[in-house]
Amino acid sequence: MHELSKSIYRRMSDPGFINHYFVGEGIDIGGAPDPLGQYQQQFPRMGKVRIWDLADGDAQQMSGVPDASYDFVHSSHCLEHLRDPVEGLQNWFRIVKPGGHVTVLVPDEDLYEQGVFPSTFNTDHKWTFTIFKERSWSQQSVNVLALLATLGPAADVQVVRQLNTTFRFGLPRMDQTMTPIGDCAIEFVVRKRTAQEVERGGRLPI
Repeated sequence: MHELSKSIYRRMSDPGFINHYFVGEGIDIGGAPDPLGQYQQQFPRMGKVRIWDLADGDAQQMSGVPDASYDFVHSSHCLEHLRDPVEGLQNWFRIVKPGGHVTVLVPDEDLYEQGVFPSTFNTDHKWTFTIFKERSWSQQSVNVLALLATLGPAADVQVVRQLNTTFRFGLPRMDQTMTPIGDCAIEFVVRKRTAQEVERGGRLPI
């Protein structure tokens, strides 16, 4: 519940979000229930943030949104609802400008689904996510590291982390996101390399 809002205090203390990830004009995919734009005051370099939700079209295709349209793309707990998260993330990466960032939150399969899928906490979840496992209990498990590799040479991965600071491992099985502090997610941030960086094989001094 309000997973984006739970992330704001932590992100406010992270210079990456202040100075790089939330800079310029952005799009918040699946953001209608808890929009990023309501926190514009907390991120002074953030401009206008468009909300893209069900009424706007399929978040997997992002049809009608031209390539390199936005300075940043944000999505909180939408990717797990798509039919094909690989295609979805590739289209989110497509619409960000070179030099811009894509920031995504997805539920961690062990912290959220907790060994049961289809999910008993959200029946619309089509996938579970882990940073990396050689073997998962979930038949629909997506390794985030493998997912990011599908973005190709323009993907400059900045952040991949499990958010478990407020997760209470000693509690019985329950949906901890329904509590005010429960954090059960994976967060990743990918910067889109410029054509010059791709050609040179990295972000090197000029």
